[in-house]
Amino acid sequence: MASAKIQKTITRQQEKIAEGQFYEAHQQLRVIASRYVKAENWEAAIDLLYGGALALLKAGQGGSGGDLGVFLVDVLGKSGKQVGAQEKSKLLTILRAFPAREPTKKRFVTEMINWSSNAGEYPLGDPELHHVAGSIFAEGKIDNMVTECEPYDAERHLALGTKDSPEQLAKCEYEWYTQDDSHTAALYAARAIFPYLLVGNLRSANKAHLIFTSRLNSSSKSLTVQEVSSKSSDMRVYPVLPLLNFLGLMLLAIQRGSSDLYKQLAKHYAPHVKEVNGWDDALAQIGEMYFGIRIPRQGNPLFDMMGSMMGFGGGSPKPKPKKADVPLPPAADLD
Repeated sequence: MASAKIQKTITRQQEKIAEGQFYEAHQQLRVIASRYVKAENWEAAIDLLYGGALALLKAGQGGSGGDLGVFLVDVLGKSGKQVGAQEKSKLLTILRAFPAREPTKKRFVTEMINWSSNAGEYPLGDPELHHVAGSIFAEGKIDNMVTECEPYDAERHLALGTKDSPEQLAKCEYEWYTQDDSHTAALYAARAIFPYLLVGNLRSANKAHLIFTSRLNSSSKSLTVQEVSSKSSDMRVYPVLPLLNFLGLMLLAIQRGSSDLYKQLAKHYAPHVKEVNGWDDALAQIGEMYFGIRIPRQGNPLFDMMGSMMGFGGGSPKPKPKKADVPLPPAADLD
């Protein structure tokens, strides 16, 4: 809760904003906040910047509001504040207030995640912050009209999000897939599966696969699907979508931890994988992580593989704006 003095200052600036004096309000808020920072009155600076950023963003002033938001994150870092519920609440409230298509939003998100990685327990950034940022980039809709879908930003944040992130990512990938050709289903499914596998999150990869294929089955009534069942697992096989079969079998192979089986699958589906320019690096990393199939080290392993996977090379579809031992069926019968 802001002090009476800070609240009075915020109210005064809100009145200027209501009168359309956006520049004056922005500059005065910056000057006053800078004085508090110089005096190391961190709480006052944080409360003032939070209130000012929110007021400007709600008035549609994304640039000015975003600037104060970035200033706020900088103050959190200088003050030594650790990631806590109160700090995250302020940051996420500001993030949700950004107008659509506001360029400053990406910078704010980057600074927010960087601060959380330095001031929290997660080296790659706080999962809740990642989840909300990824969800906002994924949705990108106003009145049911697509205005700012940011697929790559959505993917890289949701991949490092919470247990709810796989559902969000899989649903978004499916929505983007519906704007493309029907035979590209596996390309979009992979975009929801590979990120989790590459950060060691098999459970989320399985969840993303299940949600994507469930939507595919319920929406594509003409799609031929064969059910393959065992005592411990059920799998859907798509005769006309061999790469989607490969993804499902790969997930089952990872659960079994069988490098021989993975090699068999990779060999059988190699002609299909070859048609997708960009999967090789991700699959090589998966082979090493889960099956011990060594590959040469190049650069930073985590960031190289994440960067490669997120871009998927030149063959990636770009979304258009608008447990236990599981007996597997013979791979040769699944294409």
